[in-house]
Amino acid sequence: MELEILNAKNSKPYGKVKVPSSTTPIGDLRALIHKSLKQTPHANRQSLRLELKGKSLKDTDTLESLSLRSGDKVYVKDLGPQIGWKTVFLAEYAGPLIVYLIFYFRPELVYGKAASLPISLTTHIAAGCYTVHYVKRLLETIFVHRFSHATMPLRNLFKNCTYYWGFTAYVSYHVNHPQFTSPCMCTVWAALAAFALCELGNFSVHIALRNLRPPGTKVRKIPVADGNPLTKLFDFVSCPNYTYEIGAWVSFSVLTSCLAAYLFAFAGAFQMTIWALAKHRNYRKEFKDYPRQRRSIFPFVL
Repeated sequence: MELEILNAKNSKPYGKVKVPSSTTPIGDLRALIHKSLKQTPHANRQSLRLELKGKSLKDTDTLESLSLRSGDKVYVKDLGPQIGWKTVFLAEYAGPLIVYLIFYFRPELVYGKAASLPISLTTHIAAGCYTVHYVKRLLETIFVHRFSHATMPLRNLFKNCTYYWGFTAYVSYHVNHPQFTSPCMCTVWAALAAFALCELGNFSVHIALRNLRPPGTKVRKIPVADGNPLTKLFDFVSCPNYTYEIGAWVSFSVLTSCLAAYLFAFAGAFQMTIWALAKHRNYRKEFKDYPRQRRSIFPFVL
């Protein structure tokens, strides 16, 4: 089979590529295009489509499933500079850990002489929670997560780091402030227990999702609960990792009674809800037998 490859920006032809089989997946086609036509963008920068303004094709699609025939046209869009998902995750999670602990361990750099005032037990607990969360995130990025895509646009590095690092500075400034006022300790201990439960739940779901995808593959399956009771949330929502994540940050906000923390929790919940709705739609579209009783992120509600 021979396909004509064109530039999606100006419709100018790059040339033609011979494809060995109609069962070739789009992911392999991208690599073949760059290998055969050196003037095309690197495979990681390519977005392939069948029409000039059409939708990007999935890596798992095959030429046969797309009804492509010899002589058909495939458009290549250059996605621009790319960076590895793992690199972005490590940067966006290491930053908050460093920023928060600067406020916690070296308050005199921020608050001056006022930093000599004694700080509350709640401030110490909050620092522990923040540290545990981002250390967990870093370890998951290195040892747990299996990414379906190798890269993302380089601009995402700056966008993501600005969000995480900036919000951390905002939250940390107030929670570590010498004039920070703690809520009652009953509230603190209850919120700490909820935070710990949500962190464990989030980790459990990440392990369950990892086990769905064999190493080195892009296999997609319907996520289901495993033997861990904390994964039972899969029976109710498509993205329980987001549910637990929101629960953890709401718990942290209650623990500190800090407006900045509530704003961070709300912003995160808003973004994760958007992601969950999109993933839920994709699951239902991809799997005909997908459980109908599931919601996206909040059980019985949304």
